[in-house]
Amino acid sequence: MDINSFIKTIDNAEEKPLERIIEDGGFCGILRTIGCVGDSLSSGEFETMDMDGTRHYHDYYDYSWGQFLARATGTTVYNFSRGGMTAKEYMSTFADEKDFWKTEYKCKAYIIALGVNDLLNARQPVGSIDDICIDDYTKNAPTFAGYYAMIVQRLKKISPDAKFFFMTMPEENNRYELQVLKDAHAELMYKLAEFFDNSYVIDLKKYGPVYDEAFKEKFYLHGHMNPAGYALTAKMVISYIDYIIRHNFKDFSEIGLVGTPHKNYKI
Repeated sequence: MDINSFIKTIDNAEEKPLERIIEDGGFCGILRTIGCVGDSLSSGEFETMDMDGTRHYHDYYDYSWGQFLARATGTTVYNFSRGGMTAKEYMSTFADEKDFWKTEYKCKAYIIALGVNDLLNARQPVGSIDDICIDDYTKNAPTFAGYYAMIVQRLKKISPDAKFFFMTMPEENNRYELQVLKDAHAELMYKLAEFFDNSYVIDLKKYGPVYDEAFKEKFYLHGHMNPAGYALTAKMVISYIDYIIRHNFKDFSEIGLVGTPHKNYKI
């Protein structure tokens, strides 16, 4: 095996995220436990409609992109999610009610995909990293940024060396006011990744496909994804994380020790 040729191929400095779609799990598989914090799109939610037009929403976690990811990589993935979830509700009631803070759910990595219900539906103020109290997360400001950071800070207490991946909202050719909110959300994700250590952005807004009518015809069931849509999302998340790892190998060299009592102290 020509290892230099292999390294040159997988560590192409000119490569953009999602240029290569990984079919075998790639280096995403080194993250042996992953927690997915999110809303309906992280829960495999299917939207059905009655004859009179009444809509119903059903979380089928086995169809979530997290579980497609789990099957592709052999990784254990926890769905810390539910349809309609917001960062505020997650911190105020949901995570406590579900006992998601238990150490048995400690993960090597977390993917956080929140913001649709917070910003586009509830129109909560976006906020900024100035809303974060690094010494006491309970003192964060009551903005989306404040609540989102609370989740990260609480999880860091459980798994201090875990890797975090903050997901942007995909492009949909939204009307102007929604586009402004999505842009602000994406900007915040990058600011948070700079603020917190061991953090990265999965920028589906910039590098993913546009979720236009042609896309939705194939991958949507009414206002939410269909099974193929969630499977496609898993391919994108796997490929994006593989890209991040390949371009930051040193950051992930000790991922096997995360969550264990062992440390590698360098002299």
